[in-house]
Amino acid sequence: MRVAIIGGTGFVGGYLVDALIDAGHEPSVLVRAGSEPKLRQPAKVHAVSGDLASPRGIGEVLEGCDAAIYNIGILREFASKGVTFEKLQHRGVVRVIEGAKEAGISRFLLMSANGVKEPGTPYQVSKHRAERALQMSGLDFTIFRPSVIFGDPRGTIEFATQLYRDMVVPPVPAIGFYTGSGASRGEVLMSPVFVEDVARAFVVALEDESTIGRTYELGGPETLSWTDMLGRVAEAAGKRKRVLPMPIGTMKFVAALFDWLPPFPVTRDQLTMLAEGNTADPSALEPLIGRPPQAFSVESLGYLSR
Repeated sequence: MRVAIIGGTGFVGGYLVDALIDAGHEPSVLVRAGSEPKLRQPAKVHAVSGDLASPRGIGEVLEGCDAAIYNIGILREFASKGVTFEKLQHRGVVRVIEGAKEAGISRFLLMSANGVKEPGTPYQVSKHRAERALQMSGLDFTIFRPSVIFGDPRGTIEFATQLYRDMVVPPVPAIGFYTGSGASRGEVLMSPVFVEDVARAFVVALEDESTIGRTYELGGPETLSWTDMLGRVAEAAGKRKRVLPMPIGTMKFVAALFDWLPPFPVTRDQLTMLAEGNTADPSALEPLIGRPPQAFSVESLGYLSR
């Protein structure tokens, strides 16, 4: 099967390319100028130069394909550079849906995110609108909503590496976020999911018609608190780290002053979503991929020690 991938050169995209090739499929990948070195297994990939602003590129990457995967996502907007949630996570999906119809492609897989909704943060709203556009498109869709994804970044950046860089490396206590205060204090909870398990889910969906029309929440086998995840990241990297508890409300106040600066590590909207949690039913992934999902363990985080 020839499969078009929009968003195939980043962290998850590289694993999607590998998983498709391992399963005997041929990826056709839209590659922005300058991103050519990021492409995995280029000799086995049909690479098309272009981006979402290039109708020719979109048409060419979809040409001759049997299915399309949309995997573009950002965590932060830079509106002055034209990098916005609405442009990349909603309008881009609509454009590729239209291109898929013109190319005669009926199968469409979408990488969404856990907890998307409307109303919500701009990130959540753009992802939710993309889901609705696909659901109303008439295409044979499958939507995936993963929790935070971890795994060897292979030269990019991912959740655990960012925790290590921003929280463990600095010579100050790490921040242990929690919600509420006093007796109503609560943990920030997540279900970290292994990147190879996410890629496997996409490949299975392509080959299994029973996944058509379904939306899957993807989470790992454990629900962990922010403090638990920090501890495992530090241990995997061979570090000892003191954790300073901090209510998210306090950090949001600080972010209101500084999150307009690109180096500031977190935005108010990201903190809002963090407070909502990011968990998924741990029993949902294993039947889909046909194997026990990988845990967010010290062993699976071994790449942090390299």
